[in-house]
Amino acid sequence: MIRVFFLILFLFNSEITISQLNPQSKKVTNTFFQDFEEIQNVTPALKKKKGFTNYEELIAFLNKISEKHSDKVQLKYIGESQKGKRIPILYLSDNNKSKNKLKVWLQGGLHGDEPASTESLLYTVFMLLEDENYFHFIQKLDIAVLPMANIDGFLKNKRNATNGLDLNRDHTKLMAIETQVIKKEFADFDPNIALDFHEYRPYRKDFAQLSSFGISSMYDLMFLHSGNLNVPKNIRNIVDTLFVKNAKVELDALGLTNRHYMKSDKVLGEIQFSTGSNTARSSSNFFALNNSYATLFEIRGVGIGKTSFKRRVGSGFSVATSFLQTAYDNNDFLKHQLDLANNHSENIVVKSERSIYKDTIFAIDLESNKIIMLPTTMRDAKRSKAVLTRARPDFYALKSNNIYVINKIENLGIKKIDINSDTIIQVEKYLVVNFKNDFKPYEKMKMQEVKTKIIDDKIKFGKGDVLIPLNQKKSNLIVELMEPEAPNSFVSFGIMKTNKEDILTVYRINN
Repeated sequence: MIRVFFLILFLFNSEITISQLNPQSKKVTNTFFQDFEEIQNVTPALKKKKGFTNYEELIAFLNKISEKHSDKVQLKYIGESQKGKRIPILYLSDNNKSKNKLKVWLQGGLHGDEPASTESLLYTVFMLLEDENYFHFIQKLDIAVLPMANIDGFLKNKRNATNGLDLNRDHTKLMAIETQVIKKEFADFDPNIALDFHEYRPYRKDFAQLSSFGISSMYDLMFLHSGNLNVPKNIRNIVDTLFVKNAKVELDALGLTNRHYMKSDKVLGEIQFSTGSNTARSSSNFFALNNSYATLFEIRGVGIGKTSFKRRVGSGFSVATSFLQTAYDNNDFLKHQLDLANNHSENIVVKSERSIYKDTIFAIDLESNKIIMLPTTMRDAKRSKAVLTRARPDFYALKSNNIYVINKIENLGIKKIDINSDTIIQVEKYLVVNFKNDFKPYEKMKMQEVKTKIIDDKIKFGKGDVLIPLNQKKSNLIVELMEPEAPNSFVSFGIMKTNKEDILTVYRINN
């Protein structure tokens, strides 16, 4: 009798554990995430019952559609992954050079365990070329499609690249070969609009603490667009109030739940949520700092296999076509606003902090299978406040011993001026007055935190040294890389080594 009791108790507890860890049970699927049967089986993963698109299927699909539509499609290989797999990109255009067209960058598969991000892009490509309802986009827009950025990770269903790096944390330090070749291609294409397709995990371990059996996210899709204060305000506002607003209308009409992106964090034992992003290590901010209308969006999908896969692909496709339609409808307005942004001359926000406030979120309670409201503390990047600002210089200068940094700048498409003869220049130099580097390694980098004092001086420059002018489109990205206290600077990432009382070998110059 005792044995039976303990067996029942064990099974009961096991059932609770399984329920808590199951990200999407059948009852959750049937109630909230029924599949979209109207999505056609036209891409590799949609054609088969099990598994996702493998590399051979990807290349075959891209070859077939580029050959069929050779007048509108260019298939290009931009480099190789760490395992030697060629990285493909498609360019869609009617090749009419007389039109002053907006350029759109669509990217997926940056994390290898997010299959619907890639499949959404393959489906989008198919529909743009095969369905007459979407033919008009290519007439007015030039579109680049990078469907599987992290090929090695994708083929193993692993988030990170072969070297263990998260490619969505590598946008400025460029430690992975994949990042380097993608950023070179991005710079050459120089898009006006950039959209990064992702999937998110609807159930996290800490969610078990938020109700009896835990909770699961209720949102089909969440948007993460820039809260970085160096991105011109008009760019940030247009993304939010035009591109994302229009996409939300489309998603609502399809019955797809959506909101601004949020994730959970444990702060002093309390589970809090954060929304938005303000650092350049994430794609939405990196793209936006290049003065592009930029958004990352997360489809509800990691960890649930092929459950609701057509729904997930349809979610990504709907956002893609909505963004394309918004670009198509607002061509002249968007170009004018970009011109204004490219003349951005406000002070630099070197450091900022999120606003913190009490909020209420909605989630699926796994015990009742109903939507519940949860009070929480929200940390909001979209309401960031500046905590350290500096005047914007006319130039930054780098000594030749920073060749590693100079190479990264070139890789990012940042324009520089080579100094070819000895010259004395009035500069502002950085004296490191506080220094800290006892952090746990982040993405295999030994992080540094500095506080500097600006000192006027005259410095001799010569052959091999470079000037980086701020009168260029990427000026807002430049300041994020060069200001030592900025969280994504070359100093913060430990690429430019320093210590207390050092004079940094990067300088500010004002005409």
